[in-house]
Amino acid sequence: MKNKNQKSKGNYFEDKAVAYLQECGYLIVERNFYAKKLGEIDIIVSKNGVFHFVEVKSGESFEAVYNITPSKLSKLKRSVEYYLQTKKIELPYCIDAIIFAGEELEFLENITL
Repeated sequence: MKNKNQKSKGNYFEDKAVAYLQECGYLIVERNFYAKKLGEIDIIVSKNGVFHFVEVKSGESFEAVYNITPSKLSKLKRSVEYYLQTKKIELPYCIDAIIFAGEELEFLENITL
C-alpha cells in the first residue's frame, strides 16, 4: 500500500505526464484504470487511431526505468487486454512509458518490443 506522500508524488508526475502528452497531440482517454487484480494502467491516450497505455515512473536516487520489470510488464499487458475486452475496443495499441529523473521527462514508446 502506498503512503499518502508516495501517492501525491505519483499524482504530481502523472499530471506532468498528461500535460506532456496533451502538448504532443495525444487525446487523454482515461487515467488510473484499475483492472481488477491485475493492476492499474496509469494513463490511456490515443493518437492517429492508436491507443497508448502509458506507465509513469519516477526516481530520485535511482533510475526509475528499472522499476519496469518483466513481471510489471506482464501484469501491464494483462491489464491492457482486460481493458480492451471490457471496453470492446479493437484498435492497434502499444505500451509506452514516461520516466522522470527529477523533473526531466523521457518518453519511451512501445516498450514491449
